[in-house]
Amino acid sequence: MKLNDLFTRCVITAEPSDPLSSIACKMEKHNVGAVVIVENRRPVGIVTDRDLALALGARGISPQAEAQSLMTRHVVAIPEEMSILDATRFMRECGVRRLPIVDRHDQVSGIATLDDLLRCLGQELANLTEGIEEEMAVAQ
Repeated sequence: MKLNDLFTRCVITAEPSDPLSSIACKMEKHNVGAVVIVENRRPVGIVTDRDLALALGARGISPQAEAQSLMTRHVVAIPEEMSILDATRFMRECGVRRLPIVDRHDQVSGIATLDDLLRCLGQELANLTEGIEEEMAVAQ
C-alpha cells in the first residue's frame, strides 16, 4: 500500500509571516496538532501544538510573533509515492510524528501522521490475526 492510499489530503497550512495566534486558531478550528508552513505551496517548516504550548506558556513568546520565529525549519517531507512501511521507517529514523507529503513538484499534497500509520498497520494486523484464527480453526 502506498501513502497516497492513506494520507490526509486536507493539509492545514500557513505562511511564515502568519501570527502564532492564527496558527493556534487554525489548529482548533480544524482539530489538528500541526500546521505546515509553506511558501508557494512548498513546505518550509512546521508548527506543532507542542511548539505553541511551550512558546506561549513556558517561554513567554507573544501570540503575535510570526510563525517563522517558532517553526521547525528544514521540515522532513516525503514523496507521495513512498510506501507505508518506508514512511514508518523514515518517521522512526527522523524522530517525527508527522510527515508532510509532497508531489513531484515538491508542493504539499497531504500529511501522514503517526496516528494514521498506526491505525492502518493495526487494521492490517487484525486482518492477519483473523486469517490465522480461521486457519487454526480448520486445522483442529
